[in-house]
Amino acid sequence: MKSLKVILFLALCLNIFAGDIYVVELKGVLNPVSASYLENRLAAAEEQKAELVIIQLDTPGGLDSSMRRMVQKILDCKVPVVTQIYPKGARAASAGLFVAMASDYVAMARGTNLGAAHPIYISGGTVSEKITNDAAAYIRTLAEKRGRNMVWAEEAVRKSVAITETEAVKLKVAEGVADTAEELIAKLDGKILKRLNGEVKLNLKNAPLKKLHMDGWELVLHLIGDPNIAYILLILGIFGLIFEFTAPGTFIPGITGGVFIVLSLYSMGSISINFAGAAFLLLAFMLFVLEIKTPSHGFIGLAGILSLILGSFIIFSPLAPYFRISWAVVLTVVLLTGCFFAFIITIGVKALKSKAVSGIASLLGAQGEVKTTLNPSGIVIVNKEDWSAETFDGSELKRGEKITVVSMDGAKLKVKAAENKNKPPFSVSRNKFSQ
Repeated sequence: MKSLKVILFLALCLNIFAGDIYVVELKGVLNPVSASYLENRLAAAEEQKAELVIIQLDTPGGLDSSMRRMVQKILDCKVPVVTQIYPKGARAASAGLFVAMASDYVAMARGTNLGAAHPIYISGGTVSEKITNDAAAYIRTLAEKRGRNMVWAEEAVRKSVAITETEAVKLKVAEGVADTAEELIAKLDGKILKRLNGEVKLNLKNAPLKKLHMDGWELVLHLIGDPNIAYILLILGIFGLIFEFTAPGTFIPGITGGVFIVLSLYSMGSISINFAGAAFLLLAFMLFVLEIKTPSHGFIGLAGILSLILGSFIIFSPLAPYFRISWAVVLTVVLLTGCFFAFIITIGVKALKSKAVSGIASLLGAQGEVKTTLNPSGIVIVNKEDWSAETFDGSELKRGEKITVVSMDGAKLKVKAAENKNKPPFSVSRNKFSQ
């Protein structure tokens, strides 16, 4: 009985002091935000003396600088790092392949693929042979250190080849297939991993599982790294400034627009932009403001929309696979912008055609009454106000006569006798007929 209690006590102690398993979700384009996120989570795992870190990876690729930061942190991590291409249907393409190759163990869920890592410029152009050779050497040394297929890894860089999960295991690029973190942990429990600084045996049975995601601010910064989101924020920011310039004093549109533009510029700083496209967007902004300030019946606004379309399609290169704007997003923005300015132009045209109801312009054509005899000057009453006036043709008008304002000379009205609207235009006589 005592021996049983001792065994249970030891088992409990082992469970208490067993390290956690960190499951770090890494999705989307690899950029500076995702690099910082992974660095922080691996540092936390080291600090907490975790037993294992599993990176659940699903990415089309990303920036070379961000990828290298991730690789360096994985190689230096004191905790074993496993990369799982997850979930089903996910991929680890381009920069994602380097992250996987740097890991101590690679597992892939069914229906996933790995590879297609030929480097390209953000602008979409083909890189020089020098850069390709550098990337090939980098992936080769990672594969060599982890005991993986160096030949295939180099072909993935030079020829953009890609493979499925079953092919990856056969070619010794990945070590196993696992659809879930739990299935992967069961396969790794008791396994000896060859790390750069020696071997380590994994004790994962009953180890607590911690699933980590990006927090609120990290998620926001990562989302705006998407060119579509950055573009929408930029357009919203421009319209916020347009509202502020055309109706100053409200502050809220201007402040909100400024924040959106700063967030967009932050994103573009990591994406890199075509300055010609940015110039077209700036021109569109100026034309929109000019259309509101000096209505041109839509001609300036139309030029602004054309400039917006051109800038939208070239600000991010259409050749880059994951740094381009969706056609649907651009067309939606252009359509909404066109509807907005059509509405503004319609209101402006109606305002120009409508009769003035206040100010000096409202007096032209107004009816009034002579207060003191005009011979030819005197006082008249128009809109219940006394005005100095004189007859426009020098004639005399008696007190009480109705007048019409013809024009103004400074603060003096030019008037004429009003037409007698009550006088019938013609008279009808009756003829009596006898039978």
